[in-house]
Amino acid sequence: MYKQSSLQGRHCKPLMLALLLTTAALIAGCASSEERARYKAMTQQAVMEGLAQRHLCISITSMSSARYGTRMVSGGFSLEIKGDTINSYLPYIGQVYQSMVYPTPQGLNFEAPILAFNQSRQKSDLTRIVLDTKTQEDNYRYVIDVYDSGKAYIRVRGQLRDAISFEGDVDVSLPKH
Repeated sequence: MYKQSSLQGRHCKPLMLALLLTTAALIAGCASSEERARYKAMTQQAVMEGLAQRHLCISITSMSSARYGTRMVSGGFSLEIKGDTINSYLPYIGQVYQSMVYPTPQGLNFEAPILAFNQSRQKSDLTRIVLDTKTQEDNYRYVIDVYDSGKAYIRVRGQLRDAISFEGDVDVSLPKH
């Protein structure tokens, strides 16, 4: 009988340990869900402030074109809207329909004034920005979908080149001035 009870005790220790680990995991899961909720709220607030102040910086993670498909992007490419100025530092792959008369083509790497700007709330978690700008090379329309989560999708169409789109994240650490 003594041996039987000691066997039961040995089985109880692993069960107790498993129960203790499960409880710890549940507590840790609750803490991380609270942290996730707090991070989500802070991100949403930063995105909304950036939209209200017309100051957004989007770090690019991928690009897509009809001719060349989707590609991941590295190298610090970004799009920044600051007031009435757009700073576009984006890669470009695609067809250009007219030869450029300038010795060094800019592509989508320029800073220019915004000629037309429209911002509207499309869904409960989506704001769409449509803006027009002009460089020495081309006239561009940027359609930027910004989600409250910080995700952003950018479509760029020039008059003289193929359209291209980008995916990225709003930089929520950017100080708002």
